[in-house]
Amino acid sequence: MSEHLSGLINDALHLSKDEETSSELKVKLSQTDTNDTALLLESVPIDERVLLWEALANHKKVDVLVAMRDDARIALIEATELEEWEALFIDVEAEVVLELVDSLPKEVLSIAYSAMDRLQKLYFSSAIEYAAQEVGHWINHNFLVLPLNAKVRDGVRLLRRDLPAHTDAIYLINRAGGFSYAVPITKIFSSPEHIHLVDIALEDYPTIHANEACHVAAKQVLLSNYSALPVVSADNKLLGRIDSKTASELAFEYYERQLMAGAGMDEDEDLFSPVRKSAKGRAVWLGINLLTAFLASAFIGVFEATLQQVVALAVLMPIVASMGGIAGSQTLTLIIRGLALKQVTSGNAMALLIKELKVGGLNGIIWALVIGVIAALWFNMPLIGVVIACAILLNIIAAALAGVCIPIILDKLNIDPALSGSVILTTVTDIVGFVAFLGLGTWLLL
Repeated sequence: MSEHLSGLINDALHLSKDEETSSELKVKLSQTDTNDTALLLESVPIDERVLLWEALANHKKVDVLVAMRDDARIALIEATELEEWEALFIDVEAEVVLELVDSLPKEVLSIAYSAMDRLQKLYFSSAIEYAAQEVGHWINHNFLVLPLNAKVRDGVRLLRRDLPAHTDAIYLINRAGGFSYAVPITKIFSSPEHIHLVDIALEDYPTIHANEACHVAAKQVLLSNYSALPVVSADNKLLGRIDSKTASELAFEYYERQLMAGAGMDEDEDLFSPVRKSAKGRAVWLGINLLTAFLASAFIGVFEATLQQVVALAVLMPIVASMGGIAGSQTLTLIIRGLALKQVTSGNAMALLIKELKVGGLNGIIWALVIGVIAALWFNMPLIGVVIACAILLNIIAAALAGVCIPIILDKLNIDPALSGSVILTTVTDIVGFVAFLGLGTWLLL
């Protein structure tokens, strides 16, 4: 975070207490770009956030809302009177309203729709036919298009107008509006004006289907070596495009969602959301974790007599669980990333499992020997070293097996492995580690 933004946050926290600071802050807000302003509003408690919102110029407010997270913008939307929205939505575009559609009350959404011109309304109606997880919901309609019979001179004439950002090709469509070819701009400027654009077009130009998942489409754009790719409907009608900027945003949002889901949280959660709401959202996963902890404790209880007689086992138990948990989480993270990137398939899953078992076996042997020697010297009991070494080896191998199988199985069941994989993995490694350690301890030490 920049020093400028840090200073604004500190000033904002005193906004309602100091008149002079308030005036200075309003001036600074007018000079702060949209993204920094959004980050500032998300970084302060709700009361100060509303005061800052009221101090913003009207022409910045909608753009700032778009740049904010869903939960964080709710308080600002609720604090804005219904009659104020008409001034805020003047000449609003469909893409902006689509960003806010899940946050706006029906009355405000109606005002936004009325403020759009006929073409923007058409774009909006087309986009909402697709779910927010489908790329058709987020297409950009600002692109260059010509009919199939157009010539190079037509392309040059079109390029002399305002060139949309992230444009490196003109799209050619047939009479039915279907996508046919793409012509690179560089070829247009280096070709005679009288020839047809079809003659210099790229035949195998990649396209994206509107029903494609956003993160898959984003990856396709970012790996395509093009600034944008056309988006087509099921009947190949050209709907728009996804440029590299939008693709980067979609990819970032997807991976942030995966990261937050791993902790049982929503990526849109407000930093200063109400205590009850935050507690409710996290309580579910705390409860699930508690159930798994009780399950692990139940297995430990089976060996209560062993623990009473060999106290050293109780001292060393956390090491067994920790080593298995870390080893499993490393494998789990690798597989979840592979699933997200479509690198893990039924064809290579077995090879990947064998590789991870080998890695687990090698690490298991190395660390089993290290920990076994330390434990034997610590308690002056060679058999303690043997017990924990064997348990560590078994648990790390089990962790590798679980780290590969759990996310693949969850993915087959259409359950997000980032959301629940770590909870299941922890349970598996805890139970395997404790049973192996305490079972071997009972067998060898008693």
